[in-house]
Amino acid sequence: MLQLQTISAEWEACSALSAVQDALYVLNGKWKLPIIVALSSGNKRFNELQKTVKGIAAKVLSHELKELELNGFLIRKVHNGTPVMVEYELTDYSNTLGDVVRSLRDWGVMHREKIRSQLKQKDPRPQPEILKKIS
Repeated sequence: MLQLQTISAEWEACSALSAVQDALYVLNGKWKLPIIVALSSGNKRFNELQKTVKGIAAKVLSHELKELELNGFLIRKVHNGTPVMVEYELTDYSNTLGDVVRSLRDWGVMHREKIRSQLKQKDPRPQPEILKKIS
């Protein structure tokens, strides 16, 4: 019976690992979740997204948008007219990431405060360059 429990535990660990790898494969990189968060406030055009997601290059944004569309997280809407207007909109499927994004946000806030606290304990003098990097 102990062998079956061990096999079961190994299977659960492999299954969990596989599921995490699948999620990371779809959401890989540092830009996909920020793009999704930026679109959560409403539809945006390409240039609006690039301004909202600071630091992303146009080529990278274009690539990430295509991948997010392929994976069902957003749709690209083309409005005919002069000039042609293209905007991006989240799908209902993207709402399934709500708990993930909230958990990452909460953990990020907690981690930032932990790092700030550690820095202050090591050297109580103000260190504006370091604090800017973790702000």
